[in-house]
Amino acid sequence: MTDTASSGPRAFIVGWPVAQSRSPLIHGHWLKLHGLRGSYERIAVPPEEIESFLRDLPGSGLVGGNVTVPHKEVAFRIASEKDEVALATGAVNTLWIADGKLCATNTDAPGFLANLDDRARGWDANPGVAVVLGAGGGARAVVWGLLSRGFAVRVVNRTVARAEDLAARFGPRVSAHGFDDLPKLLADAALLVNTTSLGMAGKGDLDIDLAPLPADALVTDIVYVPLVTPLLATAEARGLRTVDGLGMLLHQAGGGFERWFGVRPTVTEDLRALILADIG
Repeated sequence: MTDTASSGPRAFIVGWPVAQSRSPLIHGHWLKLHGLRGSYERIAVPPEEIESFLRDLPGSGLVGGNVTVPHKEVAFRIASEKDEVALATGAVNTLWIADGKLCATNTDAPGFLANLDDRARGWDANPGVAVVLGAGGGARAVVWGLLSRGFAVRVVNRTVARAEDLAARFGPRVSAHGFDDLPKLLADAALLVNTTSLGMAGKGDLDIDLAPLPADALVTDIVYVPLVTPLLATAEARGLRTVDGLGMLLHQAGGGFERWFGVRPTVTEDLRALILADIG
């Protein structure tokens, strides 16, 4: 570690595993771009040790960090202070220390919105119905974001009970459905969002018929490896507007960086190109 890095704030990403994370590339780029002292490192912590790791953070010398799978819900439980987004979604991905307390938020939700604002301007000008595939932590962040922009949300999941649990968390503007209902649910949808791992490299394809979607619908995927998932490729072949998931990764990182290093960074094409090169 360089003197510049070691003499500045130290932030991290914690997960199990964590070697695949591209967050160090993102934060390292911003640190260099803004000429800031500090570092951002990967820390691999197994599930049986994560509680003690998080409880010890206020006295560790670390200023905060990101939390990735499988630790997001444990971090939510351990954090002393949680903001509105964290409380609504029940999971956190960004931590910081304030007045000796472990504080937390979920930047996936604003990151999802910022990606669409950046890549599909005006997408929420006339909010209507959004269909969200999946009912996990990513879905909760997306649903929170869509509700904040005035959409009604239909959550579709293979296990309908999980979709029902998610809908109950957010209230009457969210409904729960199985995949058998998908054709009729898509017929008047303005937006389709995939939050499942299907379509990710090595995870199997998301095989659905997009024919019922209106011609002006927008399709987006929070998966970013591959950049153009099978879902997005199918949507593009139909002439539908699409937004890939890479921007969500990039935009969600900004809130943490500002808290740890004191500068609000911007997502640029140079940063996007850096991550795309790493993805290969």
